[in-house]
Amino acid sequence: MSVDIFIIIIGMAVVTYIPRMLPLVFFNTKHIPPTLEGILQNVPYAALGALIFPGALLIHDNVVFGLIGVLSAFSIAFLSGSLITVVLGSIAVLTLLTPLF
Repeated sequence: MSVDIFIIIIGMAVVTYIPRMLPLVFFNTKHIPPTLEGILQNVPYAALGALIFPGALLIHDNVVFGLIGVLSAFSIAFLSGSLITVVLGSIAVLTLLTPLF
């Protein structure tokens, strides 16, 4: 194994270790401030949206198809709030609309 690859592996290990270590160092108490707790509760939704939204627009040759899927997911989420309902509902909407595109 070359030295360059070894340095890259060590660098990636350090970079992935830092975000795991920081909460243990700075939040060693059992009480998290309510403001920070509210922010941390929204992180999974923000990350999920950032990962899924570009793929939703590029799922079909026609961008409108992806926009319909995104809008249906937003609508179902607003009405029910359950993640599984949103996923299955938007899949059902796009399945029904597939013959039109």
